[in-house]
Amino acid sequence: MNTEILPASFMACLVAYLITPKVILLAKKIGAIDQPDERKVHQKVMPRLGGLAIYLSFVVAVVAFVTVSRWITGLILGSTLVVMIGIADDTRGLPPKIKLLGQIMAALVAVYFGIRVHFVTNPFVDLIPFDDVIPLGKMVIPFTILWIVGVTNAVNLVDGLDGLAAGISAIASLTMGIVAMLEGQGEVAVLAFLLFASIIGFLKYNFHPAKVFMGDTGSMFLGFILSILAIQGLTKSATVISLFIPVVILGIPIFDTAFAIVRRLIKGNPIFEADKEHLHHRLLELGLSHKQTVVAIYGVSIILSGSAVLLTMLTTEQSILILIGISTLSILAANRIGVLQTRSKIGNPLPKQDFNDFNG
Repeated sequence: MNTEILPASFMACLVAYLITPKVILLAKKIGAIDQPDERKVHQKVMPRLGGLAIYLSFVVAVVAFVTVSRWITGLILGSTLVVMIGIADDTRGLPPKIKLLGQIMAALVAVYFGIRVHFVTNPFVDLIPFDDVIPLGKMVIPFTILWIVGVTNAVNLVDGLDGLAAGISAIASLTMGIVAMLEGQGEVAVLAFLLFASIIGFLKYNFHPAKVFMGDTGSMFLGFILSILAIQGLTKSATVISLFIPVVILGIPIFDTAFAIVRRLIKGNPIFEADKEHLHHRLLELGLSHKQTVVAIYGVSIILSGSAVLLTMLTTEQSILILIGISTLSILAANRIGVLQTRSKIGNPLPKQDFNDFNG
C-alpha cells in the first residue's frame, strides 16, 4: 500500500484543486454564502461550501487506491453524514442542537463499524495503583463518541480566519501519517496523507485572501476524520505516551476549546455561547495582520506536531517532562496573550456571537 501513497496523494490534491472552482459556483447557486456584517472579518460576500471539495477529493482517492475495510467504510459513511449536516447548515442554517445530534449520529456510525477506543494508558502508573492499560469497559462507546464529537467541534471552533482550520488540519494529518508509519499503521498513514493532499489542493483557494470558505461542511468533516485517524492509528499502542500523542498533534484546536470553556465558566456564561476571544482574535488585537496571525498559529502547530513525533522516540520519563513543559508553556502563553481572560478585565467588550464558533 505504501507504494500507492504518492500517486494517490497526487490524485487527491489534483481533484481538490480542479473541483474547488466548481464548488464555488455551486455554493453561489444554492445560496451557501456568508454575508459580511459588523461581527465578521471578511468584507464581501463569500461562498462557504468549500469543504465539499475536500470531502470529494478525499473519498475519490480512497475509493480509487485503498482497499476499503470495515472501519474505512464506517469512516466514509460517518463523514458523509457529517458533510450532509454541514451542507444543510451552510445553505439554510441549523439549530446547534440539531447539529450536535447529527454529529453524535455520525459518531455512532463510526462506532458501529468498529471504530472504538478500548482502553487508555496510565501515565502515572507509579503513583496510581492501576495497570499500565486501563480498559474502558462499558465506557468504550461514550468515550469514543465524546472524542469524535469533541474534536469535530474543536476544529470547527478554530475556523475563524482564511486558511486557519484547513492549514492546522493539514499539519495534523501529515503528522498523524508520519506517526502512523512509525507505529506500523500503514492503512491509517495512507488515509492521513490523502487527507493532507486534499487539503493542500483546496488551500490554494482558501488561504488569505480567500476565494471560498470551507464552512461547517469542511471544518466538521476535517475534525471528524482527524478524530477517527487518531483512534485507529495513534491510540492502539499500550505505551504510556500514546494517550497524549493525538492531543499534542491537535493541540491548537483542543487547547483553544479548553481555554474557551474555562473562560466562559469563569465569566458565568454557557460554554456553548460564542465569543470573539479566541487565540486568533487575540493575535489580531496584538497588531498582527490576518496573514501573520494565520502563519504564526501554523508555526505553533508545527512545533506541537514535531513534539508529538519526538515523543514517540523518547523514554516515558523524557516524554512526560516534555509534556509538562508543553502544558506549562501553553498556559503561560494563553494567559499572556489574554485567551484565558474576559473582555471585562482587559478591554472593551466585543459582540458575543463569533462568526464561526462551536455549533453556532
